[in-house]
Amino acid sequence: LCYFCVRHRICVNSSKEPNHHTARRRLAEPAHSSKMATVSIEWSAHKSTFVEGEMLRGVVVIQSPDPVKYSSITLTMDGRVSLQLSAKNVGMFEAFYNSLKPVQLLAGSLELRDAGRVPKGRTEIPFELPLKARSGVELYETYTGVFITIEYALRVEVKRGLMSKDLLATKQFVIHGKPRPVDIQKLDFVLSPSTLKKQPTKAVPDYLIEGHIDSTVCNIEEAFSGVLVVKKSIVPIKSIELQLVRVETCGCQEGYAKDPTEIQNIQIADGDVCRDVEIPLHMIFPRLFTCPSLATDNFKVEFEINIVLVLATKDMITENFPIKLVRQVKKEKAGF
Repeated sequence: LCYFCVRHRICVNSSKEPNHHTARRRLAEPAHSSKMATVSIEWSAHKSTFVEGEMLRGVVVIQSPDPVKYSSITLTMDGRVSLQLSAKNVGMFEAFYNSLKPVQLLAGSLELRDAGRVPKGRTEIPFELPLKARSGVELYETYTGVFITIEYALRVEVKRGLMSKDLLATKQFVIHGKPRPVDIQKLDFVLSPSTLKKQPTKAVPDYLIEGHIDSTVCNIEEAFSGVLVVKKSIVPIKSIELQLVRVETCGCQEGYAKDPTEIQNIQIADGDVCRDVEIPLHMIFPRLFTCPSLATDNFKVEFEINIVLVLATKDMITENFPIKLVRQVKKEKAGF
């Protein structure tokens, strides 16, 4: 017996010569029945970020080794705000549960084709859908939070006969708000034990930090920036950190549940830094975990910056600065 025959147990009787070409082809090629029809959504402009008023253009792609018979092909557009309470607030207000129902922002459907058949291979069905909010609501920017989520998606459904499984596919897309002009609001600050908003239970070592934030109204497409200078600190400094916090509020007139959670933390200084030396503040806003500051009747999304001073004694001192995120009109570059 040859090695190929022994390895794949093809030859039972050595007197029979196997057809190696047929055997190899049978092993290499998968069964034809294992291939299944699939459906997907592709954008025409190779982008997944849109602005209200634009047209969603793309194609529904059906791929199948055999012709596919269908009763209808429907495209559905959906956008909603999903709200939930943190574990510590569950059961506090019964009225919360009515206000926590998903808020529908975008809804629409389009029947691409009636009953028919698509040939084997790749079939593309073009579509166009206007990106327009429902009456009385506006399209908020896509946002992924802990207790509040704003998401948009397209869903295609190819309905087939009773003996065949329907084909389904979903593709999410991102919505950005229209840019608007804003005014810069610079903020100078001084940090010391006397400026702490929450008085600590024990004595805090003396320290003095001065600096400024370039603007508390921040363009979400640009970095948060500023400067701080350590003037003095009796206890050696271990590190200085810059923390971005989201504050999500859900509720109604009877009460609100407000939950701050950390988005990201960046160390801007390590060790006992030199005194009277400028330390830059710089942080990029993460794309999907931030959005322009938002306030509605049932929920709010706000943001804050914390400057955290960690001392060698393991004491941690936090100073909080509320900021407002906006999508600002891009500045035109000056020509020469």
